[in-house]
Amino acid sequence: MGMIGQHLLNGLMQGTIYGLVAMGFTIFFGVMNVIKFSHGDVLTLGAFGGLVAVWAANALGLSVPLQFIVALCVAMALTAVVGAGISHFLIMPLRNAPPLNMLLMTMMVGTAIREAIRLFFPNGTNPQRFPELLPAGGFNIGPSFFRTDAIILIIAGAASIGAVYWIINHSKFGLAMRAVAEDTETARVMGINFGRIIPLTFALGSITAGFAGMIYALYYSEINYSMGLLLAVIGFTAAIVGGLGNIWGAIIGGYLFAGLQTFVVAAMPSMSDYKNVFAFVLIIILITWRPTGLLAERGSERV
Repeated sequence: MGMIGQHLLNGLMQGTIYGLVAMGFTIFFGVMNVIKFSHGDVLTLGAFGGLVAVWAANALGLSVPLQFIVALCVAMALTAVVGAGISHFLIMPLRNAPPLNMLLMTMMVGTAIREAIRLFFPNGTNPQRFPELLPAGGFNIGPSFFRTDAIILIIAGAASIGAVYWIINHSKFGLAMRAVAEDTETARVMGINFGRIIPLTFALGSITAGFAGMIYALYYSEINYSMGLLLAVIGFTAAIVGGLGNIWGAIIGGYLFAGLQTFVVAAMPSMSDYKNVFAFVLIIILITWRPTGLLAERGSERV
């Protein structure tokens, strides 16, 4: 019984990470009909950028809380700039090209980022230890033990999800995003700067990846150059399961996938190495049953 709390915590943590990644895929698709397969590698770049920021902040003698803030800001800023750059210089010129061209381009960008980290980051081929920047220890509720850092990260992840949702649905920028998603030409006629909104949209979607990368790094205390590959596949799967183009669907899909993984680990500990296999098989069955996702995209709203 004492493991129930740990399994619950792991499931919530993984679901938060998957949900953030899936939100990014949904934002990209909702506005530009783009499946950005470099999303996972942008996440990795954010985590490594955060690690470099921690090293620099530590060298300057900053306190641990300040190191955390600096690392988080650098990771989010770096992924925002890279996301906006990919949009402006690569996606926008190809927006009228066949979808396969866009797909291949984003895959190649992701490969370039991943290989650059492996080749140019010091000892980049091997996993990198990420410093512990959050309070250690935890507390017990009955027989279950809950890590303090995990609780903080889950709350921060949920807050970031809520912030992105608020931006999309209650800000002027979000209104412009939804207008472009609904009808690009009409949005232009109404005075919305298409060339400005799209890079900002991709910056927002990429920030979710940077935040997810930092949560992963702080929770597992280790990052590696290929960590974004599986996270991107799972995040994209979560977005599909929830209904690609639906923000809440992406979040639900992320927690659903994490819940399936956690169930396998908790119910069949000897099969924990196969948790992804079982989860993907069940997701395949679910997609066969609901091809449009659990929350089908509404015709009047793309993001």
